[in-house]
Amino acid sequence: MPLNPAFRVSDRAGADALVAEVMSTMQALESVLAAETGHVRVGRLREGLAESEAKAALAGAYLQGLEVAKANAVALARFAPAGVELLKGAHRRFAQAVEANQAVLGTARTVSEGLIKSLAADLGRANTPSVYGQPSRAPSPYGRGNASGPLSFSRTL
Repeated sequence: MPLNPAFRVSDRAGADALVAEVMSTMQALESVLAAETGHVRVGRLREGLAESEAKAALAGAYLQGLEVAKANAVALARFAPAGVELLKGAHRRFAQAVEANQAVLGTARTVSEGLIKSLAADLGRANTPSVYGQPSRAPSPYGRGNASGPLSFSRTL
């Protein structure tokens, strides 16, 4: 449930509700990230990226919750100092989960780029004619370009 950006904390109950809402959103987002990380780590990309819409919605709600918390920082410190400390600790753990997720996604991207490059190189070699066992290209009136066509692939998984 996204918070209203104009929400103002005026008592302890409001402060506790704000902390609880931000914590709830953060925990839901962290569980989605953990599932994504687990799937991508073992190579199940389709399953890992299946909840991208939920992840985007939760990330938006979390950022909005942080903005509301920042706007009410003084009131939160006054009415719920323990909640603020709880939120800070949870945010540090969440940042570690996000960092692990980004590392796994970065590794998956690097591996897939390497596969595409090696596939393109193999396809380019297969289209190069050979003369007496040596790769050879006939002179082109259009310059020294690649004789094979462009490599195309689908971005859908």
